[in-house]
Amino acid sequence: MVKYVYDFTQGDKDQKDLLGGKGANLAEMTRLGLPVPPGFTITTEACRAYLKDGAVPEELQTEVTVELRKVEDQMGRRLGDPADPLLVSVRSGAKFSMPGMMETVLNIGLNDESVLGLAAMSQNERFAWDSYRRLIQMFGKTVLDIDGDLFSDALEEMKADRNAAADTDLVAADLQELVGTFKQIVKDATGKDFPQNPREQMDLAIEAVFRSWNTERAKIYRRRERIPDDLGTAVNVQTMVFGNMGDTSGTGVCFTRDPSTGHSGVYGDYLMNAQGEDVVAGIRNTLPLATLETTDEAAYKELRAIMRKLETHYQDLCDIEFTIERGKLWMLQTRVGKRTAAAAFRVATQLVDEKLVTNDEALERVTGEQLTQLMFPQIDPEAEKVLITKGMAASPGAAVGHIAFNNAQAEQFAAEGVRCVLVRRETNPEDLPGMVAAEGVLTARGGKTSHAAVVARGMGKTCIVGAETLNINAEEGTVKVGDYVLTSDDIIAIDGSTGEVFLGEVAVQDSPVTTYLADGLEAGIAAADGDEATIDLIKSVDRILSHADKVRKLQVRANADTPVDSERAVDFGAEGIGLCRTEHMFLGERRPLVERVILSAPESTERTTALGELEVLQKGDFLEMLEVMNGLPMTVRLIDPPLHEFLPDLTSLEVKVAVAKATGQPVDPQDELMLTEVRRLHEQNPMLGLRGVRLGIYLPGLFLLQIRALSEAAAELKSKGLDPRPEIMVPLVGSVRELEIIRDEAEATIAEVASRYQVELDIPIGSMIELPRAAMTAEDLAKASDFFSFGTNDLTQTVWGFSRDDVEGVFFPTYIENSIFRVSPFETIDVHGVGRVVAEGVRRARESKPNIKLGVCGEHGGDPESIHFFAEVGLDYVSCSPFRVPVARLEAGRAAVLEG
Repeated sequence: MVKYVYDFTQGDKDQKDLLGGKGANLAEMTRLGLPVPPGFTITTEACRAYLKDGAVPEELQTEVTVELRKVEDQMGRRLGDPADPLLVSVRSGAKFSMPGMMETVLNIGLNDESVLGLAAMSQNERFAWDSYRRLIQMFGKTVLDIDGDLFSDALEEMKADRNAAADTDLVAADLQELVGTFKQIVKDATGKDFPQNPREQMDLAIEAVFRSWNTERAKIYRRRERIPDDLGTAVNVQTMVFGNMGDTSGTGVCFTRDPSTGHSGVYGDYLMNAQGEDVVAGIRNTLPLATLETTDEAAYKELRAIMRKLETHYQDLCDIEFTIERGKLWMLQTRVGKRTAAAAFRVATQLVDEKLVTNDEALERVTGEQLTQLMFPQIDPEAEKVLITKGMAASPGAAVGHIAFNNAQAEQFAAEGVRCVLVRRETNPEDLPGMVAAEGVLTARGGKTSHAAVVARGMGKTCIVGAETLNINAEEGTVKVGDYVLTSDDIIAIDGSTGEVFLGEVAVQDSPVTTYLADGLEAGIAAADGDEATIDLIKSVDRILSHADKVRKLQVRANADTPVDSERAVDFGAEGIGLCRTEHMFLGERRPLVERVILSAPESTERTTALGELEVLQKGDFLEMLEVMNGLPMTVRLIDPPLHEFLPDLTSLEVKVAVAKATGQPVDPQDELMLTEVRRLHEQNPMLGLRGVRLGIYLPGLFLLQIRALSEAAAELKSKGLDPRPEIMVPLVGSVRELEIIRDEAEATIAEVASRYQVELDIPIGSMIELPRAAMTAEDLAKASDFFSFGTNDLTQTVWGFSRDDVEGVFFPTYIENSIFRVSPFETIDVHGVGRVVAEGVRRARESKPNIKLGVCGEHGGDPESIHFFAEVGLDYVSCSPFRVPVARLEAGRAAVLEG
């Protein structure tokens, strides 16, 4: 039979799945012999049973009775006994700390009779009535769902009527009157009297904890923190100890180190003559923990000793709740404390220096997400700001500048040395130049994996998407929001951490950590400008990241399409380029040349001339990038655009021709010819149409010009004594025969160029795995491929049957809300579905060619959670945007040590 209830002597800190965080840590403190008030924990299994059946399991009632009697026997008192009552608290406690869960209910067991017994037992009538009013207030709000303001307003009215500055100034008679008021509030709100049966109070509180798992705020918190919905919460029932029994009693919260900075010392707050919620709720001004030494020296020394013991035992910063009852110290809770990103790195290295943890363990204590937080600049919190709208925070940091409505404006601003923010309804690949030139990006549409969001994150640009109140008219050069009509003369500031948009210039603080990552330790320290805390932080990041590089098995490459991005990638520690997207090189002024190639007749002079012009330009691109990447591999993906991105807009062409005919004007023969060709090539679903290897076979000269340009660029640099290491990647392969056709042509071209330049060219040729069929036939593809790189963006689309641009902003929020997704599969790889396809592709590829090099170049390559999966399935490298390279290095190291 399932056991639903464990007393505090029956568990330990490693049983958080079963006992929740609070229960596991209460059990651990009990095992350590610390002064913990007796109690028991109802398991997460009981909660899951309740959620499944909609009722408390019958056997739970019996187990609770057994454990309650053990506590009663241990304390020598019974729950709610009229003469000498045992009182208990009921707290929620999931595996992960969740602020959205049910608030604690204290003093369960008090009623109209036992309050008199408590007064007699404590010889403190005021304390007894204060405890009773607290029970009714907390129980009413938390268990009975009564508006908490009704209770707090009544308390404030009483204080005002009695001229009391704080609730501690109210006397016993006042609190007894307040109890009557609170009981009437309960009856008015529920139609029933406040329950007088102590066991009924406890049972209702336990069930309320179970219910609280599915409150809206709990769901929102779980979605944000990526906590599974099926964990359930434990319930902790614990003997009450009282911090409100007079001036020799008190309660507080403390940390073994400063959770904001990581510095060791005495950190915490407490209140004398108070219960726990007084400290948390801010009802009274708390006192710094250090002053407890003068208030109660014995309790202070005992607490400091326990803090040291807990930090040594947990080998980490601990968050501790305590109560002092008439000079007796009790420990109510401990946990590994939450901390800022800066504190996480500092604490980790401090613990290494104190020889409390190893370097591997220190690496486990920090995350890529925390490193990301340290890399982004921030808007000065002290600056004056005028908020004009709010969207979805897509890429953190701060950006301030003039509004730019298009590429030309953004590039013009940049040329003049003027900062700008690109403001668009939404972005597409055509907007890349403007995004590069701008400090940040703001769109009225889109979600966290929209084009704007993905590209901005990849570039390390601040970005806000989905700011729906923006009415953007790019043609007129205006954006209306509220009462404001803004133009390119106006300056805005965007905060990618909060999604807030401000009017006017706002001060921005740069991140010295980013300076360190890009330019080295000395530059980072110089950027700290003498601030010892920041210097300490930079040194801590350097130590942990250096250790990650030492232990990681995964190589880290970057996705880069320009020399600037390539340089940034190398500066951030990339070991090569895992994805150079060449279609980005054919946009802008070059697009008409690609258009001519696609629309002209095969072997025509027009096509041959256009291909020749593109080849010259492409060779120049490759020369610049290969020179930057000298000695490092650079994987070049052959052009892979949805065809429509390089063709004139069909609707615009049709309208132009129709208007000319309707108005009797002569129709341009070129327009009619163009319209015929665009109609012929028009696709209903371009992402699954003529693109990738299909386009290379359909228009053979297109791939060949790129292969020749890359080969010549490499040969030319080799002739100069450099060490270029290009790799050719064929996109969207589904059949080994597709790959063989391109490989044969490529090998012939490479050989011809090598002979002409009289150099040796060793250019690996591989394929991008973006289709389920490619993964399922990887044993065949491997025979014709020198390497594979999983393109997990398209693979996610093809496995799920999603068109990301169409679905992400439409129904993904609903899917996440309904727990169909825990997180968008375009942000973190869907291990159960897409991940299985990747794992099978790896297995099949190595079965055919054991030493084949395998990597991933989708956006998931920079996602911390996904990196651990890629390490687990045995990939050789991940490739991600330059800005994410340090994060990937860190997480690859963490994956290695966690794997053991």
